[in-house]
Amino acid sequence: MGRSRSSSSNRWRYINPAYYLKRPKRLALLFMLFVCATLLVWDRQTLVREHQEEVSKLNEEVMHLQNSLEELKNTQDVQSKKFNFNSKSSDATRRNDASDDPVAIQRRERVKNAMIHAWSSYEKYAWGHDELQPQTKNGIDSFGGLGATLIDSLDTLYIMGLDEQFQRAREWVANSLDFNKNYDASVFETTIRVVGGLLSAYDLSGDKVFLEKAQDIADRLLPAWDTPTGIPYNVINLAHGNPHNPGWTGGDSILADSGTEQLEFIALSQRTGNPKYQQKVENVILELNKTFPVDGLLPIYINPQRGTTSYSTITFGAMGDSFYEYLLKVWIQGNKTASVKHYREMWETSMKGLLSLVKRTTPSSFAYICEKTGNSLTDKMDELACFAPGMLALGSSGYAPDESQKFLTLAEELAWTCYNFYQSTPTKLAGENYFFNSGQDMSVGTSWNILRPETVESLFYLWRLTGNKTFQEWGWNIFEAFEKNSRIDSGYVGLKDVNTGVKDNMMQSFFLAETLKYLYLLFSPSSVISLDEWVFNTEAHPIKIKTRQDIIVKSGGHGLHEPDIRSRARKEGRFGDD
Repeated sequence: MGRSRSSSSNRWRYINPAYYLKRPKRLALLFMLFVCATLLVWDRQTLVREHQEEVSKLNEEVMHLQNSLEELKNTQDVQSKKFNFNSKSSDATRRNDASDDPVAIQRRERVKNAMIHAWSSYEKYAWGHDELQPQTKNGIDSFGGLGATLIDSLDTLYIMGLDEQFQRAREWVANSLDFNKNYDASVFETTIRVVGGLLSAYDLSGDKVFLEKAQDIADRLLPAWDTPTGIPYNVINLAHGNPHNPGWTGGDSILADSGTEQLEFIALSQRTGNPKYQQKVENVILELNKTFPVDGLLPIYINPQRGTTSYSTITFGAMGDSFYEYLLKVWIQGNKTASVKHYREMWETSMKGLLSLVKRTTPSSFAYICEKTGNSLTDKMDELACFAPGMLALGSSGYAPDESQKFLTLAEELAWTCYNFYQSTPTKLAGENYFFNSGQDMSVGTSWNILRPETVESLFYLWRLTGNKTFQEWGWNIFEAFEKNSRIDSGYVGLKDVNTGVKDNMMQSFFLAETLKYLYLLFSPSSVISLDEWVFNTEAHPIKIKTRQDIIVKSGGHGLHEPDIRSRARKEGRFGDD
């Protein structure tokens, strides 16, 4: 019992503080053990805390990725509902639908973000004005204060699923858009941007406010066609009428300005049931077809009193380009029926003429389209003419197989040239036009870049119609060059010189209407705005394809049905058989 008590007493002494106070070395050892244990526990707790934080961050990242994926799925679902992804499509469309890979999705989102940046800058600094000047952060009314950028952007916003932005723009159109302005407007620019933009917004959304506004502005433009020949004057005062031509044309009308209203005005007649719009623009084509040349190439100046052409340049660039584009597209808009066959026939005649203007460079054999004055060819091509590869590709399917392949191959060759307009400069952005000299492939003429869309437009058509992803790669390289050189904090600007990269102070409305839209569609499934169901006007506004209905067309003061006009035209030898 005594030993037991002694042993127990000895064990308990180690927890008595007095024991250690008499033994300093053991006290120091105990203190060291305590410090080590404390550090060990603290370190473990820190590791656990850091681990928990890392897990939390990873969980947040996973949630972010899941949300992004869900947004992408929802966006595709919305687009599918809007554009009927299950609608009929061509073989190329089905191939392209299957190729909507993660890279295409990522690039499409990048383009969408670019649109958000451009649009939000316009909203912040230039709301309701025609265009934004990003460097000075203010709006400018380049087109009389019609809200050109806003109207030009409506369909782009809708197609990209930017519903809140679209709704704000819609409210401005409904409540603030006023066409009663004492302003001499370009009939051409107002038609392709404003009438086209409003009609496209109507076709996409079904909202009648857009159709009503389109009819209002079209009614103000109609007196421009009141000439002896029906070939319109190119300028009109929106409040008072008084149409006229610019002084610098010598009283003549411009080919592209007179032959690039057909899509919009025919669509307006179809949607309102009022034939007057279609009558005006159809008479222009009938008049031009009376003296249509064998090669289908018209000079850029036409006398509206006599209907005759003036000695001037023949070009697929500025002031000529979209006349040829609309010959093809009205045929497509009319669903390629007999009532629009004469448009296709005129277009094919013009394409024979285009072939006579095609030359190739040395040493690299770049194909390009010359300009012509009289019998002289000029080795010059506008970037504006880079719409032609897309037009040729779009029209190639209407030919027999061998001829179709010939035009499609030419389209690809011209697209390669246009892409190299970009690749040949230090900024990788194209100049306004190019010259081709013997032994020298290409050199920049006018060296500015104003965010034009034509090359990207052609790449879009070629990708849609061939399924060749090379055209997507070229388009992506152009987009990245815009991002590098043209994006600033307050929007996008052009370049004064593509060689030096010096910036200008203008975000053109067509950058949002055309350039970014075509880039977005270049990386979208082909069933988003299917080419089987929609036709783009020259400002990239998609208009729904509708089979043509015969309407009364006035000719020489008498009412004639369209088939009667075509019958008379065949007797005069102007149209082929149906």
